[in-house]
Amino acid sequence: MYTINEVAEICDLSAHTLRFYDKEGLLPFISRSKSGKREFSERDLELVKLICCLKNTGMPIKEIKHYIDLFMEGDDTFETRKQLMIEHRKEVLRQMSELKKNLNIIDLKIAFYNANGNDMPS
Repeated sequence: MYTINEVAEICDLSAHTLRFYDKEGLLPFISRSKSGKREFSERDLELVKLICCLKNTGMPIKEIKHYIDLFMEGDDTFETRKQLMIEHRKEVLRQMSELKKNLNIIDLKIAFYNANGNDMPS
């Protein structure tokens, strides 16, 4: 079992962020000790890592909660969860394409500066 601080360190989050996620309903799977402290199993840790992945790739909290709610319902939601992941993957690929385009513009601007020195206008 992991404590909230251990999970925070492993996932590069703050304990405050994990408490926020819990308050928002993203962590209904965690258990509590007799003293009321959150306890995370290996499986819980993997789910927190997934939540972080989804958040870091732009999925809104509301959609992550929907996914977690489906997960908590069990195997009957397998296909729905799979479809959510497929759709999110498409969105991540779209974002990556946009980032590549923007990176290309930045690279062209750097090449311009390298070729022309610092006295040229933007």
